[in-house]
Amino acid sequence: MASKCMQKPHAIFLPCPAQGHIMPMMHLAKILHSRGFHITFVHTEFNHLHLIRTGAIDPTVEIEGFCFEAIPDGLPQPADANALPDSTESTMSIFKHGLATLRELIRRINGDSQGGPPVSCMIRDAFMSVAQPIGDEFGIPDVAFWPMCGGSFMGFFHIDELIQRGYLFKDANCLTNGYLDTCIDWIPAMPGIRLKDLPTFIRTVDPNDIMLDFSIKVAQTLLKASAIILNTFDELDHEIIEAANHKFRLQRTYTLGPLFALCNQIPNDNLNSVKSNFWKEEMECIEWLDKIADDTVVYVNFGSLAVLTPEQMKEFAWGLANSNHPFMWFIRPDLVSGGSAILEREFLEETKGRGLIAGWCAQKQVLDHPSVGGFLTHNGWNSTLESIHSGVPMLCWPFFGDQQMNCRFACTVWGNGMEIDSDVKISERERVEGAIKELMEGEKGKEMRKNAMKWKEKARKAVEVGGPSHISFDRLVNDLLVMKR
Repeated sequence: MASKCMQKPHAIFLPCPAQGHIMPMMHLAKILHSRGFHITFVHTEFNHLHLIRTGAIDPTVEIEGFCFEAIPDGLPQPADANALPDSTESTMSIFKHGLATLRELIRRINGDSQGGPPVSCMIRDAFMSVAQPIGDEFGIPDVAFWPMCGGSFMGFFHIDELIQRGYLFKDANCLTNGYLDTCIDWIPAMPGIRLKDLPTFIRTVDPNDIMLDFSIKVAQTLLKASAIILNTFDELDHEIIEAANHKFRLQRTYTLGPLFALCNQIPNDNLNSVKSNFWKEEMECIEWLDKIADDTVVYVNFGSLAVLTPEQMKEFAWGLANSNHPFMWFIRPDLVSGGSAILEREFLEETKGRGLIAGWCAQKQVLDHPSVGGFLTHNGWNSTLESIHSGVPMLCWPFFGDQQMNCRFACTVWGNGMEIDSDVKISERERVEGAIKELMEGEKGKEMRKNAMKWKEKARKAVEVGGPSHISFDRLVNDLLVMKR
């Protein structure tokens, strides 16, 4: 047997069990694997089986130095085999049911000479904060992965201070009486930030709210982490990350984004067959785009978690139809609350020939297509970062979590986004129609497109050899080899 000093480093990955968290962690796992790390990627039992069903994981294919494990989340199986459990419930349930299995998994790996080298570090999603003590138990570095933008990173660090300063909601009227527009002028590197831009978990009148308490603990465990990895790049978020490093005395932060682009730098990637999409990709959409003129298509996708009411679905559809622009709209099976996402026959007839409705596709491939001229998005961080890297301007319709922060920065700092204004006293369909026309035809849309192309160049340079994200990754690899708990 090889001596301990000759063994490969072994990183065990623990993502939050949601699509938008798993994907960037998979990219990180792949690029570490390309640098000689043995990888154990841990899914929940439900997600693992679901990914096998969709073909994202092929259990018959063995890849040297890269393996999957599963831990229970304790939730009942959905009646619909294609339905996904609520990601928040799944995360909270892992805290009760999955950690004992994770401990046993690490013990098994460390005691089994045939199961790969001993675990040398744990790379966990920042939202899997309850796993933080495991690093102490096994004497391995606890490396936290932050899956959002720098603004949200700073925002989460200040939730506790917001409460201490008395900014917690007094009553439900705070949602509608203008209180959300309150400017917070004391958070470093974020001038002009408002309550409405901060993580939506603060929007509660209950000081004991579960998600509020959870968010505070996420930030607290970040301060204890051996290192923090962020899926962003320096030119986009440098000032904020530096301010956070200074204020909270963070010793090791690594900006590696966009991770999907850094992952594409891997030569002869033998992990191309390993994916992390919860839904099967419909590649016919690329063939449809090939027939459409450049910069004319509005691409629409609300991500993997956002949910519309049936009325919102109807209003949005007709706003899209009335804009008279060709569009591609990805509609998940669970996009509409309380029922299936069925569109009216009149809408389908009205948009026949200029609209494509699909279930799911490789989003980055769509955004890179020359026919796509704009992206109507919920502003999840993965979607926002992919849009930046592709140089596609965004129409922003954020729902919850960190999406409001991403929207704020796209619209007021980066200049490549425009929010669909919910305060305008017209119908929802008219707001959608007007925003699409401004994006695709108006002067503001032209300016957004110029800014989007500038950020595209910066994002692509970040991951090139010698670029800041590439250099940061080299530093991470070297540090992980010597890092101690």
